[in-house]
Amino acid sequence: MAGNYTGGKLRVVVLTTDNRHAFKRPELTAPFFGTAPEALLQGFAHLPAEVEVHVVSCIRQPVTSPAKLADNIFFHSVVVPKLGWLKTGYQGCIRATRKVIKAIDPHIVHGQGTELDCAISAVFSGFPNVVTIHGNMRLIAKVNGEKPFSFNWLAARLEGFTLPRTNGVVCITRYTQAAVADLARRTWLLPNAVDEGFFDVQPAPVSPPMILCVGAISLRKNQNAFIRALDPLAAERKFKLIFLGQADEGPYSAEFNQLVKERSWCEHAGFAGRGPLKKYFAAATLVALPTLEDNCPMVVLEAAAAGVPALASNVGGVPDLIIPEKTGLFCDPLQPDTFRTGVARLLDDARLAGRLAREAKGEALRRFHPQVVAQEHLNIYRDVLEA
Repeated sequence: MAGNYTGGKLRVVVLTTDNRHAFKRPELTAPFFGTAPEALLQGFAHLPAEVEVHVVSCIRQPVTSPAKLADNIFFHSVVVPKLGWLKTGYQGCIRATRKVIKAIDPHIVHGQGTELDCAISAVFSGFPNVVTIHGNMRLIAKVNGEKPFSFNWLAARLEGFTLPRTNGVVCITRYTQAAVADLARRTWLLPNAVDEGFFDVQPAPVSPPMILCVGAISLRKNQNAFIRALDPLAAERKFKLIFLGQADEGPYSAEFNQLVKERSWCEHAGFAGRGPLKKYFAAATLVALPTLEDNCPMVVLEAAAAGVPALASNVGGVPDLIIPEKTGLFCDPLQPDTFRTGVARLLDDARLAGRLAREAKGEALRRFHPQVVAQEHLNIYRDVLEA
């Protein structure tokens, strides 16, 4: 069935989540994907002579979808009943996508992420395949102390089952590369791409300064400690701390909501799509990421592309994305005073902030631009097929 690649134009299946399913928006007439897969597809669209891409996504109810997303990118929506998802190990998704993939007859299949069905469907596609890890589910489950049979607990176990069975793992940071070293047959180190639109952001910081903190409200993202750490600074000077991200109904989010309510300088603006997010970046003085664990947080890459200086925790894969004192500043999530010190430096030293932003944008163009990352993916695919 597979292994018929003899050079030339590649035919690739990309398995990724149609977020109309994840965000319960079946009324939309076009799919939308996670920030990293979306940016990668932008890059592939620049390479029509080298690759034909078929995006395959599972969804639980019929939706209206376009046949093509770009001249060389086709879209296939696959309806899978509720029974075919996590509780059955994604058996319905595996079988349904396998049928579609067989009809496409690609050279290689690329599963985007181990959070849902994409990676395991790639492994059982019957074709050469690679998997990209966006969130290390085994590590996330450990950090969060997930209870047995919770979603993340199950996803972590499926990740451990899937990785030894793929032809290779695309690791977006060395952090992931180290985490999968005992499971993966082969690995490649390649960061995520950034949506092209972030490179077009024109910074126009507002007054008083805006500090932007992007990420789901959760213990792992550590927003509550960040708020408390900035209390002494807020007593001395004016600034606005804006949080963007979804909050669940758990105890951590309840504590977060109370902390924000008690502070006039804090605001939770909820989830922001890529369009609104670009406007927030334009207005921001700095972006902060006080996370306890992260693989390749897109907000760091997007801030770099937009020319906004970043303060981020020196954990997980973040050191692969920031050159300290050159393209950003580091803080220690276990030492909250470093949050305060880093924020104060960027608020008080405009020359430092400007230099970090310029250097970060140059680095982003060199490493994270969609066309650059897409071309490197083609090299990986050929590497697998020629082995």
